Amino acid sequence: MSKLSSLKIAIFGLILAFTSSPLTAQEDAARAHMDTDAAAWVGNAVLVAGIKAQNALHASIDSSEIDAKDKSWRAEVKNGGGAMTASVLANDVSAFLQEVRDNSGGLYTEIFVMDNKGLNVGQSDLTSDYWQGDEAKWQQTYGVGAGAIHVGEVEFDESSQSYQVQVSVSISDPATGELIGAVTIGMNAEAL
Repeated sequence: MSKLSSLKIAIFGLILAFTSSPLTAQEDAARAHMDTDAAAWVGNAVLVAGIKAQNALHASIDSSEIDAKDKSWRAEVKNGGGAMTASVLANDVSAFLQEVRDNSGGLYTEIFVMDNKGLNVGQSDLTSDYWQGDEAKWQQTYGVGAGAIHVGEVEFDESSQSYQVQVSVSISDPATGELIGAVTIGMNAEAL
């Protein structure tokens, strides 16, 4: 084998080592965490009751109403808050998610729960938008069915000033098995 071929193989190996392996390791760790630790709180009664209540409230909501709510939310976020964002951040689901985040030892950077339309039910931290239904985190979980998991790419999160990976999973009512919503958990990639 020539020196050039050996060098090409070595460079290719380094590229794989620095691009594929860490992401795969973080994805595997995130998936394992969802199967063990997060599974213990994802079916919490407060969380399930909140999702079911919002599903009932939004049973007949149409796409124009969803767009209007999302637009209002984004405007409030841009202006530093308002009645809609304050209401969601103060509900029981958000309080529960804030507690879960705070007790995670820095592993969770953010958590938010979505209903069967992809609208925020509760969140540990303010999200930039209210409707997640147009994003993979909802489409690849709720849209796929019970037990679905979606792992996003590792990205720098401005709000937490850390590298995080978002892991999303569909949520079913533990009592009935009915698919009711989804949760996205931002995990500190460096802690994985």
